[in-house]
Amino acid sequence: MTNFVIEYYSHEGYADLQTLKLMNNYATFLKKPLSLGMFVPVDAKGNILKEPKNYTSWKSLEHNRKGIDNKIDSTVFEEYKIYQKAERKCLFEGFRIAYNGYSVVRITTTYDESIELSFNKSEMAFQKFKDVESLNHFDEIYLNANALKKLGLRK
Repeated sequence: MTNFVIEYYSHEGYADLQTLKLMNNYATFLKKPLSLGMFVPVDAKGNILKEPKNYTSWKSLEHNRKGIDNKIDSTVFEEYKIYQKAERKCLFEGFRIAYNGYSVVRITTTYDESIELSFNKSEMAFQKFKDVESLNHFDEIYLNANALKKLGLRK
């Protein structure tokens, strides 16, 4: 299905039709290789970021949720802003670190402990799963608002 949609979209010249654009966005998304940063906040090198102390409280303030750049406190809250920026790059909702070892990271969802993914740090790849489409093995994995926006399903 995904190969057909991508091929059809690229050769038929229907780029102005919203439905085909959404189909193409979704098909392309399904073929994306998985990365740890799609699930949990990571730095530029792919290392897991530790959630800053009192981050939830800090993020709950309206001016911090909107990402307004406050020059006054920029150095004091730099760790919070870095974490928030990495968090916004995540595409899946409700994942957390269950285990962070030397060579393997195991993540689970907050809404279903049986959903578990293992990431091999040395190979920088998930074990058993290679792309977004392969996650259809699970009954419930949710896209967050950021992913829906990238797909064109939300503004």
